[in-house]
Amino acid sequence: MSFATHHDVFAADTVFDELRFGTSASINGSGTHESGIFPSATIFFDPLSSGTAVTWQQSVLEPRIYLGASVGTGDGVDQVYGGLAWTANVTDKLFVELGLGGTVHNGDLNDDGTKGPKLGCRFLFREQVAVGYRITDNWQILATADHSSNANVCDGSNDGLSHAGLAIGYNF
Repeated sequence: MSFATHHDVFAADTVFDELRFGTSASINGSGTHESGIFPSATIFFDPLSSGTAVTWQQSVLEPRIYLGASVGTGDGVDQVYGGLAWTANVTDKLFVELGLGGTVHNGDLNDDGTKGPKLGCRFLFREQVAVGYRITDNWQILATADHSSNANVCDGSNDGLSHAGLAIGYNF
């Protein structure tokens, strides 16, 4: 009879694959720049077992699902986002990640005379990219960038939201 450690039981029973915390800042131009920083938290799920992918072709066919939120300080826009993320290993420690999805936000929709981006509609397309380094089997650090816009499918403005930052992730 063998006994599993607490960590083994937790890892086997967990619903999510990774928990990531980060912070970013606006990289929009001067007229649409958001002041402050954007703390964020993202949960990744791996229902297609992308963590066991060996080739890049398998990685493409087995994305992870993510859900997250960022809070704008200053005059920044709050977002709740989600989508699919693909990870490609460059080496056993270095990797790149691409995510595609959508976001809902509380920013200004149309030009009302205030500063900051005018986004045209409440729901936006969202793309993200990251370059990461695995510190251990569980911990990783990432340089991140994301962009959200309405892709000109809404009437009105489409200034978009663009951020760059750093994140730390824990894989279960």
